[in-house]
Amino acid sequence: MPRFTYTALGPGGKAVKGTVTAESAYSARKQLRARGVHPTSIKQNAAEAGGKGGVFGRTKKSHIIEFTKQMSILLNSGIKLTESLSVLIEQTSEVKFKNVITDIRDRIITGESFADTMGDYGEYFDIIYISMIKVGEATGTLAKTMATISAFMEKRKRIESKITTAMVYPMCIVVIGIIAIVILTTFVLPKIITQIAKTGMELPWITKAMMSVSYMLIHYWWAILAVIMVVVWSVRKFFKTQRGARLRDKTMLALPIFGPLLKQNVVSRFASTLSTLLGSGLSMAESLKVVAEVTGNVIMADAVKKARDRILSGADIATPLRESGVIDPAIAHMVAVGEKSGELVTMLKSISDSLESSSDIVVERLSAALEPLIIVVMAFFVGLIAMASLLPILRYSSGGF
Repeated sequence: MPRFTYTALGPGGKAVKGTVTAESAYSARKQLRARGVHPTSIKQNAAEAGGKGGVFGRTKKSHIIEFTKQMSILLNSGIKLTESLSVLIEQTSEVKFKNVITDIRDRIITGESFADTMGDYGEYFDIIYISMIKVGEATGTLAKTMATISAFMEKRKRIESKITTAMVYPMCIVVIGIIAIVILTTFVLPKIITQIAKTGMELPWITKAMMSVSYMLIHYWWAILAVIMVVVWSVRKFFKTQRGARLRDKTMLALPIFGPLLKQNVVSRFASTLSTLLGSGLSMAESLKVVAEVTGNVIMADAVKKARDRILSGADIATPLRESGVIDPAIAHMVAVGEKSGELVTMLKSISDSLESSSDIVVERLSAALEPLIIVVMAFFVGLIAMASLLPILRYSSGGF
């Protein structure tokens, strides 16, 4: 029988932690409540969750998208929420996600809301998802909301897939090139130079330099690897701080080649998310609060938070977005026009579609430009190794030693 780890409020409001054995998370909650303990979170132990979900322990986004799409179809057909969940439980093959849906259904039967039950599974349902479900439940448009969420998630996945696909070939070239350079430097070059060195010939400076690099790679590869790991760990830890995240995002947006593309993606994500949330019936203040958490860029998040503060004080949202430096003046003006005309949702959707189309062109051009650039860089390093190997051979052949 599965074991669950829980965090709860015990008698007197004291926080307690522990484990409990039960058939499901719902049964575990019932056991804890019978003891006078009120659980705030409960999760099945990873080792007993029926295997890892998706890739590298995470349920694939495609599972969530498919779940959402099927739910919208079932609800639109007039099937009740709990019955729809029961149908999807039978159809879901991924065991861990199946347990999640089962727990959600069982808790809904006891009177909990759909959105509240999803809130305990943040690794599956993000704040956008939960916020829209909450509005759908309150307005009685849950089926329509599920369809909207599904379309929104598919659009985001499509954009991410295009960028990932465009980068696959250049990354493959880089990896293969690095492997070739390491092999040439650590295996081929030392054997050639060792034979020439036996003749007592004075080696050219470039050959000596490459031999030093080769010596370092052969004898101190562990130190180089350790330094790289420490640097990567330090940089990642720094980027998790507020100052580091701000510096990272500001630098990324200022890059000469990738900066404009990243800026387009940030603005497109902002416009798409805000239009979807507003279209689902969420208030402007709540929508901006959600967008600020999922924008993926600290600079943009600050601008959205300022816009929310201005909305709460009765002002416009276009000014802080324009002042952020992330959104172009033309787009900020379009937001202002949409806000004044009452067509902000339509205007934001138009901005998102326009930026997405523009991003597709930029990604294609960037990919086309990167491939020859990477090949030239790799050819340069391979040429250095070839020169370091061939120069002493040519000197020896011409009797220049």
